[in-house]
Amino acid sequence: MAHRSKPRVVIIGGGFGGITTAKALGKNADITVVDLHNYQTFLPLLYQVSTAGLAADHVAYPIRGALRSFNGNFRMGSPISIDHKNKTVKLDSSEVLPFDHLVIALGSVTADFGTPGVSENALGMKSVREALLIRAEVMRRFEDLCRFEDDTKLSIVVVGGGPTGIEMAGALAELVRGPLKNDQKHAARHIEVSLIEAGPRLLPSFSPTLSEKAKKSLEKLGVKVLLNTAVKAVKRTEISLANGEVIPAEVTIWAAGVKGSPAIEKLSLPLDGNRLSVDSTLGVTNYPYIWGVGDICGAKDKNSRFLPMVAPVAMQQGRFVAEQILRQAKNLALKDFKYRDKGSMATIGRNKAVVEVGNIRFSGFPAWVAWLFLHLFYIMGGRNRIGTIADWCWNYVTFDRGNRHIMDSI
Repeated sequence: MAHRSKPRVVIIGGGFGGITTAKALGKNADITVVDLHNYQTFLPLLYQVSTAGLAADHVAYPIRGALRSFNGNFRMGSPISIDHKNKTVKLDSSEVLPFDHLVIALGSVTADFGTPGVSENALGMKSVREALLIRAEVMRRFEDLCRFEDDTKLSIVVVGGGPTGIEMAGALAELVRGPLKNDQKHAARHIEVSLIEAGPRLLPSFSPTLSEKAKKSLEKLGVKVLLNTAVKAVKRTEISLANGEVIPAEVTIWAAGVKGSPAIEKLSLPLDGNRLSVDSTLGVTNYPYIWGVGDICGAKDKNSRFLPMVAPVAMQQGRFVAEQILRQAKNLALKDFKYRDKGSMATIGRNKAVVEVGNIRFSGFPAWVAWLFLHLFYIMGGRNRIGTIADWCWNYVTFDRGNRHIMDSI
């Protein structure tokens, strides 16, 4: 058999991890990316789509566009089985792709932690479709409320006090206080936004001082923050709490956590919980030609805790796995992956954010500006950047949000 000059790499998943791996390999490999969608979603800004701050197409970028510069291939579909003997992966389209290396970057889905009613009655925060559903649901309930002139209330509850939850709650509160108030003052006054967190503070991965600042900022926006409050069940118009209380919730948004994509279960690979079992090189246990990247990858820190399911981890792992594949092609020894935590940030509405980088912590307007620039830097595609800047400038100057459309039905 003739010696192949470039390794054939199939990458399952076109999110942050998969696309970063593909770009880092570039022209040094024959690359095929497989994903259910033909676009990459910029997940950190999804909450802005769901609160009418951004147009949906500004957070989506065509995968083929990302691969064009190095002639990467793309297949729309999902993997259903791996043939280890022949080193091929079969897709649900019945196509069989041969590989020398297989990168699993399937990402994550909303985790309900076994809480009854979440999948039926709560809205998740993991896809453009879900973001548009939240937007449509909030706007439709607002239109319903406009028909009443009494004290009928609309309760919107966000469950989960991590960055996604507080960003969502803050953006909803601003939507109510600004654009919806201008649209119909009486209805907007009767919308209540609450944030539920099971633990003792918001943003548990941040310092307690920033957690407290985030809580104060949200309360200033009119968000009711409930700490030490565990959810027992989510019903259609209410939430049952573990302490026996029941609170109204016409719209429940679930931002309480994520888990590895269940698509991994079809592939009969070793799992660690709901993530891929990998060793320190990010190679899948017992399969030196299969690699884990991003949220699906069960890599751990020095304290044997799973690394967080965030974009910086996925991108660092993507670049690292690309390097490992090229090292293996040159018969060089593999390295051990070490995650470099460059800090965390979260925004709480207009002019307010919290940033933590090592021992440096700041909040307020400077943190908000840092947040804006970092997110613009990572958005893929000039058109998306320009569209995002245009939407942000319009929202900031006019206190309006131009994307308040209900578009989930004909």
